[in-house]
Amino acid sequence: MQMKRPELIAPAGSRASMQAALRAGADAVYFGADGCNMRAASESFTASDFPAVRALSDRYGARAYLALNTTVYDSELAMVYDYVRSARAAGLDAVICWDAAVIEACRRESMPFHLSTQASVSNSAALRHFAALGATMVVPARELTIEQVEALVRTAEAERLPVTIECFVHGAMCVAVSGRCFLSQELFGRSANRGECVQPCRRSYVITDPEEDKSFELGTGYVLSPKDLCAVEFLDRLTDAGIGAFKIEGRNRSPEYVQTVTRAYRTAIDCCMEERGKPGFRARYGELTGRLKGELEKVYNRGFSSGFYFGRPMEAWADSYGSQALEQKTYLGKVVKYYPKAGVAEILIHAGRLEKGAKLSVQGPLTGVETFIAEGFRTNDMEGSPAASKGDTVTLKCPLLRRNDAVYLLEERP
Repeated sequence: MQMKRPELIAPAGSRASMQAALRAGADAVYFGADGCNMRAASESFTASDFPAVRALSDRYGARAYLALNTTVYDSELAMVYDYVRSARAAGLDAVICWDAAVIEACRRESMPFHLSTQASVSNSAALRHFAALGATMVVPARELTIEQVEALVRTAEAERLPVTIECFVHGAMCVAVSGRCFLSQELFGRSANRGECVQPCRRSYVITDPEEDKSFELGTGYVLSPKDLCAVEFLDRLTDAGIGAFKIEGRNRSPEYVQTVTRAYRTAIDCCMEERGKPGFRARYGELTGRLKGELEKVYNRGFSSGFYFGRPMEAWADSYGSQALEQKTYLGKVVKYYPKAGVAEILIHAGRLEKGAKLSVQGPLTGVETFIAEGFRTNDMEGSPAASKGDTVTLKCPLLRRNDAVYLLEERP
């Protein structure tokens, strides 16, 4: 029996990220709605945006999933019902949820729904229960091993449950069970279960002995802060387990993060499907994923871990604070105009300095992400300019950009 190609699901925390994900080869995108967004800091979409999301996804032959995966209160029930009705009317493919109120709204409106990892499905009985309710895709608890996930897949196959198993393959992990953490609410009154987490687990802490008035900083090994999940090197093993969809975490991440990660996993999945079983696959795949991991290290990350897929991740705690990305992004300016016939953009420098040979990343809601090298440019309409600074206008050859697109300088982190 031929193995079914897993669906690659990418985050769309903004319109630019949605463009970036689709252009990078995502089979589906997932996005949050205003008021019910588990990533409240990201750009939320409203019901009036749903038809445009549907149209954009159709243009790329992709699916669109609305995430309504926060805890829901009585005062928000009417809003949830409206979102589900609007999603159905716009033709979105599914709602991602776990709160019983959202599930009930989806059932009432005959709207397909996917069960979020926050439901902590960890056994076959729970899988049967949610499949019977109508869930068409289930993300099990993130604490399961490959063997435990594979057992759920085999249960669904043996019992012909109309449900697909979906698993996370890349992005931030939470120290709490399936992300249900209360630390942010306890310390700052901002609930992680409402998409407002300020990530206090990512910080260093000072431990004080009240008797001796001695203290030391808990920093090395950041005991509450796990490294990011990165499954690209063993994606073939996850594919063999029969997992039907791979999800990338990152609705709070930048468009270039979404583009880089989506492209890497698109390449890895395609290799698994096209080369698996051929002589020398393991060596070729190892070489490919080594290169892909190098690309993934360039964008935001806190170091990489295999998560819980191979058991308790003793190596998974972060060694230092903040991102370990190999490249850093600095805001440079805005696109003022683009001349399509000449393939030239006019950029106003707002900050920093642009030099010949610099690597640029341009981002916008319709452009997504375009990354290119500034091989040469004119500064204030002068030929042969070696550099440009704040207040200067530069013109240069580049891919299609749009007015008001943001321009960033990409440099190796010192």
